[in-house]
Amino acid sequence: MKDWMPSLPSWLATTSSTYCRSILSSGSSTAAYNPEPILGFSSTSADAERDPRGFAVKFYTEEGNFDMTGNNTPVFFIRDAIKFPDFIHTQKRNPATNAKDPDAFWDFLSLTPESVHQVTILFSDRGTPLSYRHLNGYSGHALKWYTEKGEYFWVKMHFKTEQGNKTFTRQEAMEMAAKDPDHATRDLFESIKKGEFPAWKVLVQVMKPEDAGTYRYDPFDVTKVLPHGDYPLIPVGRMVLDRNPENYFAEVEQSAFCPGNLVPGFGLSPDKMLQARAVFYHDAHLHRLGPNYHLLPINAPKAATMDNYQRDGAMRTDNNLGGGPNYWPNTLGGPGPDSRFKEPETDFSGIIGRRPYPKTEDDFVQAGALYSKVMDDTAKTNLVGNIVAHLGNAQKRIQLRQTALFFLAHKEYGTRVAEGLKLDKKEVERLAGITQEERVKATG
Repeated sequence: MKDWMPSLPSWLATTSSTYCRSILSSGSSTAAYNPEPILGFSSTSADAERDPRGFAVKFYTEEGNFDMTGNNTPVFFIRDAIKFPDFIHTQKRNPATNAKDPDAFWDFLSLTPESVHQVTILFSDRGTPLSYRHLNGYSGHALKWYTEKGEYFWVKMHFKTEQGNKTFTRQEAMEMAAKDPDHATRDLFESIKKGEFPAWKVLVQVMKPEDAGTYRYDPFDVTKVLPHGDYPLIPVGRMVLDRNPENYFAEVEQSAFCPGNLVPGFGLSPDKMLQARAVFYHDAHLHRLGPNYHLLPINAPKAATMDNYQRDGAMRTDNNLGGGPNYWPNTLGGPGPDSRFKEPETDFSGIIGRRPYPKTEDDFVQAGALYSKVMDDTAKTNLVGNIVAHLGNAQKRIQLRQTALFFLAHKEYGTRVAEGLKLDKKEVERLAGITQEERVKATG
């Protein structure tokens, strides 16, 4: 990654002086790797399918590897990782028919109101990007960035495509899926091969820690964005993809990303989804690639050494750290913690327990603003048409429950979906006027 700004914001310049200088310092470059798969479907799905695209970047820095694991959408469907396995199950095929299951898809989403923001993005034309070169990437989660002075900030990362954010309509996506299921994969490979290297501007939003407890939206809720009017985008760099993999299996299928792969200057926020992903992803890689997946060339550091005590296991490809000690603490010359890179302490207070999320009324505000203030008439029409075409395959009771959520986001939004599905608009409005618990009971 090459910095394209003459100077950085003062606190970023301070951070880059000793922490992650190879990423953030002005004029520097860092090797990075960026695969962009479809998330919910199988590897044989058409590239034009409606689905979030993963947008993960592995930075091979001088202090080790830093993994930014995001999507092409700035939010996600859920904010509590306990729902993650169930959500993924709803994206898979029906266990009896082995066909895609619109009932499961919409039943879960209609029972998870915080999903309405992501659903609105996904069923807009942004859900069917023109190619991998024509989409943005987002960390989604707030990350903890800190300095050697003990200062820290909550930061969201944005990767803005320089090729223009371009999309298919539903009809165009269906035509492309039939014509060339691999169109985006082919387009990215051929563009790089011809020397037409795709690039993204890298920007961040920065929140001071004292703002987190009083801001109108929970910054650690990945179903919400930080409005740019409150936290403007700050440019920090540029990412260019300038090399294709020599072997797809070795460099793409075997690549492994984990939010827990951090370097000095970067930490996790209290976002529950992020905290869980830091564990889940590593666990998944152990099963998918084996206990030594970190030694595979695509996953191993390029500009730093690995100092740890992990030994043995299947497919160990190095000398297994020779005859050195395999435990800490030791007095035999083994590596140890470096207090220079200690993460600043974070102040937390309150009562810990499992209880319903208290700010559920916020779940509809940003989806409604996206519909009413961001989308033009064509975008609104396409959104409604895309929803009707998909939701119309689910049971009517599920249609009613989900459409009530769209109505809560914005009256016109819900009304137009109800009209498209030929639902009773008064019943939809009635369902929108009662609690979620009552809505579930009425449509159960």
